[in-house]
Amino acid sequence: MSTRYLDPKVDLAFKRVFGEHADLLKSFLNALLPLPDDGLIDSLEYLTPEQVPEVPGLFKNSIVDVKCKDSQGRTFIVEMQMLWSASFAQRILFSASQAYVKQLRSGQDYSSLQPVYALALTNQVFDHESEQYYHHYKIVNLQQPQRVLKGLEFVFIEIPKFKPQSSTDRRMQAKWLRFLSEVGDNGPEPAADLQEDQSIQAALKLVEVAAYTEAEIEAYHSHLDKSRIEPTVIADAEAKGRAKGKAEGKAEGKAEGIAQMIRAMRASGMSAEQISQVTQLPLAQVQRSLSD
Repeated sequence: MSTRYLDPKVDLAFKRVFGEHADLLKSFLNALLPLPDDGLIDSLEYLTPEQVPEVPGLFKNSIVDVKCKDSQGRTFIVEMQMLWSASFAQRILFSASQAYVKQLRSGQDYSSLQPVYALALTNQVFDHESEQYYHHYKIVNLQQPQRVLKGLEFVFIEIPKFKPQSSTDRRMQAKWLRFLSEVGDNGPEPAADLQEDQSIQAALKLVEVAAYTEAEIEAYHSHLDKSRIEPTVIADAEAKGRAKGKAEGKAEGKAEGIAQMIRAMRASGMSAEQISQVTQLPLAQVQRSLSD
C-alpha cells in the first residue's frame, strides 16, 4: 500500500502544519493546554530562533515556540518539544525556566514576566505506573495544593497511551491526538469522523506526501531515522555518564577515606614517615593529606 500521508509527529511535517499556520496551532494549543474557558488563545506570534532558549545536551528538538495572547489580553509563552530520554523532565524544566528568565531584560521589573507553558509530546511511554496519558504539573504548596506559584506549568502527553474512546477527553483534544497517532506512514485512510473538522482537514492536506518535494521527502526520512535512534543514543550516553560519575564518586570516596585515616594516625602521634611505612603509601601522598 502506497503512503499518502507523512507522520505529523516528525519534525518536518509537524513544522509544516503548526510552524507555518497560526490558526491550526491556535486550535491545537487551545485543545491540549489546560486553559480556562475565559483564557483560550486569541492570537499568537512565533518566536524567532534568537528568542528560543538553548538546552545543553546531545539534542535539542524544540519544535515550535510561540508567544500567545488570550481573550482577556493576558500573554504567555508556549514551548513544545517531542523527545523523551531518561533526563527528559530535567531538559523540559531547564528549557521552560530559560524561556521564563530570558524574558527579563536589564532594568525590567519582575512583574513583566509572562507565564510559560511547557508542552511535551512524546511517542514513547515514560510513566509505566499510570494509565493516564495526560500529565499536568504545577508548582504548588504541598500543605495547601490549591495554592499555586504561578509562572511555570508543564504538560506531558504520552501519545501511545491515548485512546480516543475515552469519554473524558475534550472533543478537539481527542481529534488532534488522533491526528497525531492515526495519520502517518502506511497507516489507514483517516476515519471520516476525523475529517469532519475543518482544522483537521487542513492539517491532513498539509501532510499529504504530494505536497512535498523530493528533497523534502528525503529530509523527512533522514529525520525519521534520526528520531528512531536518538532515544537509544541519549540513553546510552546518559548511562555512561552515570556510570562515570558513580566510578568517580567511588574513587573520591576512597581517597577521602584514606586521607581521614592518615590524619587520624597523625593525631595519635605518628610521624609522616611512620604513617608511610605502616600504610605502604608514598610519603608525598601522606604529606599532601596532612597539609590539606
